Amino acid sequence: MTGRQVQRIIVTYLHDIVMAAASFLLALYLRLGADMFSYSPAVLYLGLALFTGVSAAVFVALRLDRAIWRYASVCDVVQIIRAVILSNLIFLAALFLITRLEDVPRSLVVINLFVMTAMLAGPRLLYRVMKDRGVLGVLERDGQRRVPVLLVGAGDEADLFIREMSRLRFAPYRVVGVVDRKAGRVGRKIRGVDVLGTFEDMPAIVEALDARGAKPERMIITPRRVDGGDVRELLDIADKLSIKLSRLPRLTNLEGRFDTEIEIKPIDVEDLLGRPQTVLNRDAVSALISGRRVLVTGAGGTIGGELVRQISDLGPSRLILLDNSEYQLYEIDLEMSERHPELSRVAILGDVRDRVRMSDVFRRERPEVVFHAAALKHVPMVESNPNEGVLTNVIGTRNVADACIESGVEAMVLISTDKAINPASVMGATKRLAEAYCQSLDVLERRRPGGPRTRFTTVRFGNVLGSTGSVVPLFQRQLSRGGPLTVTDPEMKRYFLTVREAVELVLQACTLNDPHVEEGGAIVVLDMGEPVRIYDLAQQMIRLAGLTPHVDIEIVFTGMRPGEKLYEELFHGAEELLPTSLSGLQIATPRTADHALLSRAFDELGESARNRRGEQTQTLIRRLVPEYQGDQIPLRKAQPGE
Repeated sequence: MTGRQVQRIIVTYLHDIVMAAASFLLALYLRLGADMFSYSPAVLYLGLALFTGVSAAVFVALRLDRAIWRYASVCDVVQIIRAVILSNLIFLAALFLITRLEDVPRSLVVINLFVMTAMLAGPRLLYRVMKDRGVLGVLERDGQRRVPVLLVGAGDEADLFIREMSRLRFAPYRVVGVVDRKAGRVGRKIRGVDVLGTFEDMPAIVEALDARGAKPERMIITPRRVDGGDVRELLDIADKLSIKLSRLPRLTNLEGRFDTEIEIKPIDVEDLLGRPQTVLNRDAVSALISGRRVLVTGAGGTIGGELVRQISDLGPSRLILLDNSEYQLYEIDLEMSERHPELSRVAILGDVRDRVRMSDVFRRERPEVVFHAAALKHVPMVESNPNEGVLTNVIGTRNVADACIESGVEAMVLISTDKAINPASVMGATKRLAEAYCQSLDVLERRRPGGPRTRFTTVRFGNVLGSTGSVVPLFQRQLSRGGPLTVTDPEMKRYFLTVREAVELVLQACTLNDPHVEEGGAIVVLDMGEPVRIYDLAQQMIRLAGLTPHVDIEIVFTGMRPGEKLYEELFHGAEELLPTSLSGLQIATPRTADHALLSRAFDELGESARNRRGEQTQTLIRRLVPEYQGDQIPLRKAQPGE
């Protein structure tokens, strides 16, 4: 304990001893009146000394001095009553042994029970009332103090939360007001709680509540879906007002399940970047997967793993997991054995670069739907190893796509990236080549007369939160080490979405049958809203950790790395964005190439990459992807063995 804490304990202890002595004298006066002063001084002093000493010992035993007056409550009063009863009983017993109670009125003890309780509890409760400017806090049980909260959102969730908090006897939170984005409900009440204003009114609202002794210690966002811009605005407001920002669990988790252990969910990065959820046609997705044999490449990765989870919930007849990482494949296979033990599945260790292996897997397993998520996606890493990027992202995609046609797969979905648009990196350029190959095959298959055909769909989206190499896990690691957070450029912006939303988009894209899709070669693009500035994201993550940017945690700028761009794009200037039948999904009209010409070019590119001719590989990439901006960055010289 600090010296200040010890000092407060001593002062509290001395206060209680003085109150105990005074209560004895006052109780004696109330019993005897003026006759008290004619009492024998020896008897009076003996009784006073004995009672004070006994009380002092009891106070130490029951640790009354450790209670914090600022939070004095009914529980503290109960503890004081125990101390008072124990002190008087011990005093009575001791006095009986000394004087047989011949010189002291026996009713003194009964009177003192009330006097001493009032003199010990009164100052504590008065201090609490003065601090809180009200009596509500006094009525709370110790350890179950009701935290004053301000609700954000005047909807059904707020109504349910207020109802549950008023219903529970020992509710953990006390709602002091509600604010809403819109002014339509301002001035009205929800179960007796006032809707005080809008976001803009919050500073004045908090100041007014503070003046009434009801300053909120927490703001709780109640709607299940909140725009990311609103969350960022609320975070800024909460930061300025020194109030913690939290959010409510899902509505279905609230009903009848509140108790004193409830923990309001903290705001996380997904909330900051959130936006209205795309309404998906789940019946169509279920019809695509249910009862089908489904293969997922890169099944152990971030996107591949989430694909496996969501697909497994839709009832495929067999799930084929393919990955070249033994550990990641083992992890996702183990998870599936626990999640759906009855599901027929197989874990296959294999590399999409191996054409023979892919043909063998497809021939044995006969998948009907294929999701191709296997890729090298880390921009600086692929920039340093361009041949590996080509072999996995380009040749690997061709191997999988060709195997799909050979084995009569109904649909193949290619997972692409916004970095494929006007690419400044080898990774982006290789993904653009993968897009082009699948587009050319899709057009070719749709024009093939008669018989079954394979449908190719390419899905393009931005950065996925929490994926391997993502900036968010990097910032989290840097925060855990105490900083600094590293940002390449103060103006760098990126599109973000959650892994679950990305996979839902991928699954939904397979079901689109819009006219523009039926023409062949189209790319499905998610409307991802506004891009997020990475510097702003770094500041917000620091504040979410309860720290202050550039005070507690520094942010340093390291400069752009090879292959990076300040801004990403979701479609090329030569592509026209067209709406689809589903809100939030768009179609980028195709830029297709002749399949035969593309195949010959891939043969040459694959041979160069396999022979580790780095400079030639990059030259071929620039020839095949004219918009590739890699020539703006000095080419890395080929290393020995490349």
